[in-house]
Amino acid sequence: MSTQESSHLRRDIGFFGAAFLVLNGLIGAGIFALPGKVAANAGQLSPWLFLVVGLFFLAVVLAFAELASYYDRTGGPVIYATEAFGPLVGFSTGWVIFLSRTASFAANSNVMATYLGTLSDVLSTDLARGTIITVVTVGLTWANLHGVRDGVRTMGVFTLLKVAPLVIMVLLGLQYVTGTTLLPNAESVVKDLGGTTLLLVYAYIGFETLAVTAGETSQPRKTLPKALVSTVIGTGLLYFFIVLVFVSVIPSEQHASATLVDVGRTLAGSAGALAITLAAVFSIGGNLAGNIIAVPRLLFSLAENRLLPQWFGHIHPRYATPDRCILVVGALALFLALTGSFVKLAVASSVARLLAYVVCIASLPAIRRNADEETTKQAYRLPGGYAIPFVGLLICLWLLTQSTAESWIAISVLLAVGIALYFFERKAT
Repeated sequence: MSTQESSHLRRDIGFFGAAFLVLNGLIGAGIFALPGKVAANAGQLSPWLFLVVGLFFLAVVLAFAELASYYDRTGGPVIYATEAFGPLVGFSTGWVIFLSRTASFAANSNVMATYLGTLSDVLSTDLARGTIITVVTVGLTWANLHGVRDGVRTMGVFTLLKVAPLVIMVLLGLQYVTGTTLLPNAESVVKDLGGTTLLLVYAYIGFETLAVTAGETSQPRKTLPKALVSTVIGTGLLYFFIVLVFVSVIPSEQHASATLVDVGRTLAGSAGALAITLAAVFSIGGNLAGNIIAVPRLLFSLAENRLLPQWFGHIHPRYATPDRCILVVGALALFLALTGSFVKLAVASSVARLLAYVVCIASLPAIRRNADEETTKQAYRLPGGYAIPFVGLLICLWLLTQSTAESWIAISVLLAVGIALYFFERKAT
């Protein structure tokens, strides 16, 4: 729904910037270890399982694509939930995504330091780990503070450095693919289908923060749906070929313990292993760069919708960025990463995202109903009524039933803290 962007944010994110945000939200550290874990249960069916699960999860992505086409301002899930269910639900949705993504940043910065530590003993010490985390977090915060365009450029560099080695690995590994590995025989089975599917779905989450940046995206109603759908499909195809090469190169008895670094070593010796290790580092870097762009905009949106103190709604007069939100997120992420206190938050991360997905998909009927005629004509309207969103909703609800009690307890406590802050702010205003 069209609104005047009162905050004067600059629309410096184009299609490729939006696509980079989706790609880096999806591809982090997981894909470098995930193929072996999945192949241990699914064997040569693994590549096709990645594709099938991605196809089903596309229902969730398509629902978000339509939601994104109704708005041109910053906020994404916060706006959807607020307009459909009121400010308390809108705040709660933004709050759990904020916690999830901040914890994810802290966790992944530690993983990046661990990968770098494998390259040299000098980089494996506690002092080196702390230095790496600090330099990366401060550097990305600085780039984002000085303009979203600089943040997107930084993320674009990381994207190139992480995707190129993976594509080269796939091209080198295709010579190992046979008819049997491409088309497994009828006797192939998947062990623990539910658990394996649950593991696979997490390779596709992380796209949701793209909609948060709508206020800084050029023609967001067209750009965001196109970037969401095309990038998720492209990522699914890349996953397929990566896993196809994995099961073709790595013997079945080694699947459970192998990673993509082992594939690189088999294809190109120590140079191949080094290339994939560096690709993992850059992959995590891209994920961090995308996070530090999107997460501050969540806080900014909460402030803009008067769900957080207006102090968070400040915009830098020169760089036109939500500077205070960026600094708060950078400082919090750095604290969590260095102290290790992100662990409990990380446990609840997946539940938080899935709950946000459920709320956003459920908001679609109200948003469709309340949209004006002009907005409805321009919207990315899904065919089949509510069939596709309903499938997406069922997928998210099923995944929530697979979550652990520890995750539910952690997210309940954190949500209670957020709601207390919300009522404190509402009372103050």
